[in-house]
Amino acid sequence: MNSPDTALVALDWGTSSLRAYRMGPDGTVLETRADGCGIQHLPVPGEDGFEAAFEAICGDWLAATPVPVVASGMVGSAQGWREVPYLSCPAGTEGLAAAAVTLRTRGGHCVTIAPGLIADGAGQDPDVMRGEEIQIAGMLAAHPGLAADALMVMPGTHSKWAQMQAGQVVRFATYMTGEIFAVLRAHSILGRLMPAEAAPTPDDAAFRRGLERAREGGLTHALFSVRTLGLTGALPPGDLPDYLSGLLIGREVLDAAAALDADRPLLLVGEGALTRRYALALETLLGRRPDAPPGNPAPAGLFRFAQDAGLVSRTKETSHV
Repeated sequence: MNSPDTALVALDWGTSSLRAYRMGPDGTVLETRADGCGIQHLPVPGEDGFEAAFEAICGDWLAATPVPVVASGMVGSAQGWREVPYLSCPAGTEGLAAAAVTLRTRGGHCVTIAPGLIADGAGQDPDVMRGEEIQIAGMLAAHPGLAADALMVMPGTHSKWAQMQAGQVVRFATYMTGEIFAVLRAHSILGRLMPAEAAPTPDDAAFRRGLERAREGGLTHALFSVRTLGLTGALPPGDLPDYLSGLLIGREVLDAAAALDADRPLLLVGEGALTRRYALALETLLGRRPDAPPGNPAPAGLFRFAQDAGLVSRTKETSHV
């Protein structure tokens, strides 16, 4: 059952998953739920699917105590529940609320959806993010002193590197590293020698070997070494995925550092094995360690977004990452 302390329901709604947070008036996460009902995996297609997924994950919370609801991620995309136009960079996270869109569910609940960001300045290819802008807001809520000057690294299927200046996201870049890894492993000749199931424990030595090979450049040539090292027995089959991961993440880190100002304070956003791999790559290739502990800032970012939208009080600030 719900608690009278509930002040907000916050949804992190992506392509493949949906996570819901029941939050207190100070931003504390009171309860978390997650399921696989991302926007491409709804119970049924279209509006009915969004309504059903919403009701399943938080309907009982809202029935017990009607409170504001905020959401971020692909739920605001053209394929989402309601499209919310991107906010152009440079942009401060406090501007997300002004660009948000609110919809009313069939049950009468209002859901305020964050807009995402677009970087499309002169002389550059356009780049977009949805969901990561809320992670940025959460990190800045926990570490406000870094808002003036920081570089944020957000690992994922499509990793983001965002540069902060004077409290604004001034530019960012997306790297399709995670998706390329999945495609190469499942649908290319490189995966033929790899075991079907991932190893329970990643091999750091093979990963570091991939990082060092990435430093040498020539990615498309280096990729073929995944096959030849396996064919010649120089690497056992179980180590090949870790070597490939090192190649791809290593090249991302080196390219991103060259394109952005990597000397500014660095924040690594996320948790789990993938974030650990990026931390290892940053230290190995750049000699850098994050200037604050990694973590999941989405709840804090969603709470700050709700504060900026006037949906919850500012009398108590969140610092939970």
